[in-house]
Amino acid sequence: MEVKFYNAINDIGQPLWESICGTDYPFIRYEFLHALETAGKDSETGAACSRESGWQPHHAIVFKDSKPIAAAPLYLKYHSYGEYIFDWSWAEAYQRNSLNYFPKLLGAIPYSPVSGSRIAIADSEASHSEAIYHSLTQACIQECEQLQLSSFHFLYPTESVSNKLAKQQLLQRHSHQYHWFNKDKSGDAYNDFDAFLNEFKSRKRKDVKKERQWINSQDIKLQRFTGKDIDSALWETFFDFYQRTYAKRSGHGGYLPKAFFQRIAETMPEQILLVLAFQNGIPIAGALNLFSSDTLFGRYWGCNQEAEFLHFEACYYQGIEFCIERGLKKFDAGAQGEHKVQRGFKPVNTWSNHWIQHPEFRQAIGNFINHEAEQVKTNIATTTQWLPFNSR
Repeated sequence: MEVKFYNAINDIGQPLWESICGTDYPFIRYEFLHALETAGKDSETGAACSRESGWQPHHAIVFKDSKPIAAAPLYLKYHSYGEYIFDWSWAEAYQRNSLNYFPKLLGAIPYSPVSGSRIAIADSEASHSEAIYHSLTQACIQECEQLQLSSFHFLYPTESVSNKLAKQQLLQRHSHQYHWFNKDKSGDAYNDFDAFLNEFKSRKRKDVKKERQWINSQDIKLQRFTGKDIDSALWETFFDFYQRTYAKRSGHGGYLPKAFFQRIAETMPEQILLVLAFQNGIPIAGALNLFSSDTLFGRYWGCNQEAEFLHFEACYYQGIEFCIERGLKKFDAGAQGEHKVQRGFKPVNTWSNHWIQHPEFRQAIGNFINHEAEQVKTNIATTTQWLPFNSR
């Protein structure tokens, strides 16, 4: 097998990429990654993924007998922003020892803490996955040595892929998120939101109903838009919310330029859900989601007016209702947020894998990861006890 690296997804081309990655999982769709690299490129803000932004594309294609059989979205990273698996302390330790941690090689979805495919394999080659992982990891090691990179990392792969990468001597790091599952105590999908709430303990059920009633009492109405129903005016409204919220939280605008949202609206509208909140007919908040054939992914939230419980309604309850209506199996509402647990989101393991070139740092980071795994295990056990459900 041979592995080639490419500095732009455009150099790979949509037919080749799509023949391996398909179109169901939105975050490795050619259209999504291409928009990150090209949308807004000539504007003042620039594209979201470039050398200037610190996300320099360096994608890998695995070939067997000149036939492309696997693909991995990879980036040369010059910082650790937009990753959500935090390694700033590792970088600081390198700096204290007069070593460079950046640049590093990263297999991840930019600005998106979503679990899923990080190494896509053509269906015809599924039985050769371990050989493919071996070839790819060895190529990444050689690339790190050649380019003098400190390390390479795969963030948020599925558990099965993470386990296979661990067999290739990549350190396996545990973390956790909170996901909602469309499965009642009998194992069937919910018929409606009330059926979901009926599994709650009485007091917890009343709390959620109170939150939703409070939104109604403020004359706030929520509406869900998908596909081509999201017109340019709605996109302008959402982008304003997105920018305002980032500015308030971090003092700068969002990582993604307006052109990115405009591009995916044109190229992959069938996988986009926009939730907007209106008060007296005027939009005041919005939440943007992407979805596959079985999972809803909550991504970006913004508002120009605060209202109690509005975030929970727009980002969680509307998404749950959408999953039930569409028959989706899972709702991945994003990173962090223990407040999700009392609203029916279960703590789940997430994974990452890491290869560290420096032997002493590799050992130290490995020890840190092992210790951290025990903390994650404890956190999951603790938060599981906070779930609002009656005994199942």
